[in-house]
Order: sequence, then structure tokens, then C-alpha cells
Amino acid sequence: MRACGVAENHWTGVGRGRTRARAVGQNSEAVMGWVAKSRKSNRGGFTLIEILIVVVILGILGALVYPHFANARSEAADKAARTQLQSLRSQIEMYKVQHGGALPDLITNWNPLVNATVFNGKTVGPYIPRAPKNGFNNMTNVVDGDGSSPASSSAGFVYDYASGSGTGKLMATNGDGTTIFPQ
Repeated sequence: MRACGVAENHWTGVGRGRTRARAVGQNSEAVMGWVAKSRKSNRGGFTLIEILIVVVILGILGALVYPHFANARSEAADKAARTQLQSLRSQIEMYKVQHGGALPDLITNWNPLVNATVFNGKTVGPYIPRAPKNGFNNMTNVVDGDGSSPASSSAGFVYDYASGSGTGKLMATNGDGTTIFPQ
């Protein structure tokens, strides 16, 4: 019979004292094992302090990393504008080479670069697939200017054409459409 968690004693044969001690010892091990198991099962999760420490560490790491990504959008826009300008400038140079040094008239529209043209009986171009759009202000129009002062009117690009005698330098404008994007 069991009472209060004590194992039933079996008194058989020789060595009864040893048998009884073993029975009691086994029972106390079982009770201790149950207590140890219950403590282990309660210890399966994280304590509140451990979780708070992890949250604080993640917050500190986030505070360290955030400044690196804060200007990522503007830096990406600057890089895209510079890449677009470099590509357009190389296409203008290609046009000049294939047209005997003449500048394309981009003041009226982008047709000289978008459409194929004929020079000395030879068809050349197109140089770009469509009219480029300035990423800062979504404008495609071009105004004449050398870039030394703001554009005369709101435009996507400023082009030093000067009726064909300019340098052919193409510049982008910032979001307001008049300020020249820094080269």
C-alpha cells in the first residue's frame, strides 16, 4: 500500500533490510526525478530579462545601422541620374561622329536621337529607344543653356546647343526643373 509517496515495503526472504532500503531508495529517486523533471519543464522558455536584453541589443544594432540607409534613396536617385546623363552624352557624341561633327537639335524634341537619320546617303541611328525622362522631376523637355545659370523655364534637361555652335553638353535639372543637377 502507498501512503504519502512512500513505496510499499516487500519483506521477502533473506536480506530484507537491504530490500527495504532499496525500495525506499528507489522511491526517493523517483520522487526526486519527478521534482527534477518538473523544474526542467518550467525552465524550457526564456525569462523576461533575457528577452528584454535581446530586444535592447537589437535596438542598439538598429540605431547603428539606420544612418547608413537613411540617405539611400537620394543616393540611388543621384547615381541613376549620373548614369543616365553619361549614357545620353555618349549617344550625343556618337551622333556627332556619324553626322560630321554636327550637334543633334534636342531643343525641339528628342527625334534626332530616337529616330534613324540619313547622313551622306547612309542611314544611322536610332541612338536611344525613347525620349529620356529626368528621374528627379519626370520631365523630358530640353531647354538651351550652358549650365552656368538656372534653366530659363522648368525643364528636365539643359543642353548647350546654341543653334548648333554650343558644346553639346547635356545636363539634368533637380526636382524644381530649373536648378542644374551637380555634375
